[in-house]
Amino acid sequence: MNKSQLVNILRTFNRKEWRELSKWVRSPAHNQRQDVVQMCEYLSEERHLYKDEFLAKEVVFAKLWPQDSFDDARMRQSIHFFNKALEEFLIYNEVRQDSIFTKTALARVFRKRRLNKPFEKNLKQIHSLQEKYPFRNAHYLRNEYLIQAERYTYLSGFRKRTTDFNLQETSDALDTTFMADKLRQACLILSHQNVYQTHYKVGLLDEVLSYIESDSITDEPAITIYYYTYKALTEKNNPDHFHSLKEAIISQGSKFPKAEIRDIYLLAINYCIGQINAGNKAFIRETFDLYREGIEKKILADEKNISGWTFQNAILNALMLKEFEWVENFINQYQDLLDTNFRDAVVNYSLARLYYEKEDYDKSMGYITQTEFNDILINLNAKTLLLKIFYEQQELNVLESLLESMRNYIVRKKVMGYHKSNFKNIIRYTRKLVKVNPFNKAHVNKLKEEISTANPLSEREWLLRQLNVI
Repeated sequence: MNKSQLVNILRTFNRKEWRELSKWVRSPAHNQRQDVVQMCEYLSEERHLYKDEFLAKEVVFAKLWPQDSFDDARMRQSIHFFNKALEEFLIYNEVRQDSIFTKTALARVFRKRRLNKPFEKNLKQIHSLQEKYPFRNAHYLRNEYLIQAERYTYLSGFRKRTTDFNLQETSDALDTTFMADKLRQACLILSHQNVYQTHYKVGLLDEVLSYIESDSITDEPAITIYYYTYKALTEKNNPDHFHSLKEAIISQGSKFPKAEIRDIYLLAINYCIGQINAGNKAFIRETFDLYREGIEKKILADEKNISGWTFQNAILNALMLKEFEWVENFINQYQDLLDTNFRDAVVNYSLARLYYEKEDYDKSMGYITQTEFNDILINLNAKTLLLKIFYEQQELNVLESLLESMRNYIVRKKVMGYHKSNFKNIIRYTRKLVKVNPFNKAHVNKLKEEISTANPLSEREWLLRQLNVI
């Protein structure tokens, strides 16, 4: 049972969920099998749920039927019914979290039973809950459509010509929720395409954009934010879209749940990173401000965890701005929130970057050489840091060996599209940097032009700085 779906699901439960599940399986309305109750009690003990010796079917069977010989068919049947009760419990828990959805379902029941007064009373409660809903995201808009659609179905049942149908409200609600969902999906697709070099058909997006722009429908936060996000990501040379997005995040960001506003911040940050990689230095500060604000507002981090990439990228942008004190305080304050599986690697790499920027190369190399970087991108970033140190200290033989090992590493590993191209360019132009004749200004200028136009190239500024010293 160790690898069964049942056990995998139960391992995600907290104590409150275990208490509620225990009540659920004891209720005859949800389960009428005593063996399911007993299995739930047995697996609720932590040592039973996490150790293979307690999860063997024969061991569990003996606990359920101590007087009987092992019967695999009977055991599988017991697991099946427990799994069924568990899935129904999960569905119930998920649905009841959305009070508007559940009350709309109840209104549907009243309507089908022609209970007009309970329906109308329930609908008033639904409208009140909808007005009090704290967010104005696509979920809110979708619920609004479901409410209007339910009201229309109810009114159409009277079959009176004088009835004031809400067809316009229903149509408007459907249009709005579709546009919000379509724009959000388009932004997520763009972000994915940029990293994985894949292509998707978005369908009807042009019509949505045209409709929004012709009717100026940008008063819904779920449309406003994703519209400007999409425009920023697709019209990268027009910074007005990003600044409109930034204003929308500031004024309307609180109208989205944490998980969604986090994705919005990351989309805005990805745009800024693209601008930085294209040589637009003004966006270094923009990116840093987004990271700092997102972390301080507990959007990109919370009391329990912070992602390794958020941790590193916030530091990277701060170091570009020489915010050394902020970086030191940040590492000390947030390192314990990193996943323990890669905490040491992320912290040591971040410290290596900090000391490199401070030009304390011995300390920087110390943090790199004492750490095993299992993550592909962290490993390549650490090697890039060593590359820069070796070049600046004119350790050219060691540098060539490092460049060749990086090249082989990229060939062996499946590095994501953008990153693979970036590191290949770093290797390529570092080799050209080493070989260029410093007394041949034409060759130096040609290499400068190549580096200036190469894309992607995260170390463009460093490479150009080395050429300027020649």
